[in-house]
Amino acid sequence: MPTDLIDIGANLTDHAFSQDVEAVLQRARDAGVAQIIVTGTTVLDSQKAADLADLTPGYCFSTVGVHPHYAKACEAKTLDDLGVLAERTGVVAIGECGLDFNRNLSPPETQIEWFEAQLGLAAELNLPVFLHQRDAHDVFLHILQRWRARLVGGVVHCFTGNPSALMDYLALDLFIGVTGWVCDERRAQDLQAAVKHIPLNRLMLETDAPYLLPRDLRPKPKTRRNEPMHLPHICQAVAHYRDEAVDLVAAQSTASARCLFNLGE
Repeated sequence: MPTDLIDIGANLTDHAFSQDVEAVLQRARDAGVAQIIVTGTTVLDSQKAADLADLTPGYCFSTVGVHPHYAKACEAKTLDDLGVLAERTGVVAIGECGLDFNRNLSPPETQIEWFEAQLGLAAELNLPVFLHQRDAHDVFLHILQRWRARLVGGVVHCFTGNPSALMDYLALDLFIGVTGWVCDERRAQDLQAAVKHIPLNRLMLETDAPYLLPRDLRPKPKTRRNEPMHLPHICQAVAHYRDEAVDLVAAQSTASARCLFNLGE
């Protein structure tokens, strides 16, 4: 199994981990996951993610941001709160930010407003962005095209799109995050076709735990909760669909994550 992997997106502040996060981290270490970036999705959640990074220096890092689902809860001081959190030692990116027109839990115009506000914060602080997009590709792309020159970089988290969408993001010199979605024989045909076209130096790996448990894990876990310890399985699947050596995919995805997020060894 591959080792020295980096999970660039795990929701370890989710209630699913409230009782055993230390055990989850130990299982990740034992599985060869060398570092984890904990995703922030609201101001409060971002604070918890930053706190976890403080408790595990050098192992856990965090993002700070507001997911598009929660954009309608943003208020005048939201951006200031995120800016203060972004000064914490373990914070390495702004996000999870972007657009989600699939469920529209916040109105689209509100999502756009706060997506652009967070891009502005990332530009101001010289931090990369951790990006979310679902059923909003054209608008998302147009916004990023306007902002890209002011951003140090970013990753399209949990990419599930087709080769055409992939090329749009690569044209903006963005990294591409691949999750256990690639292991889903029912829904992953587009991603399985696209993943071979991701340049090796633009590829990153993530679990999006506790979500997106790989469907082909054997034996099947007793619960549907995904964990960072399953990242090596995702790496193997990505290597399979790319027809590349697992160790090569592991080493390059780790190097790219350490470079974009300035993680160190």
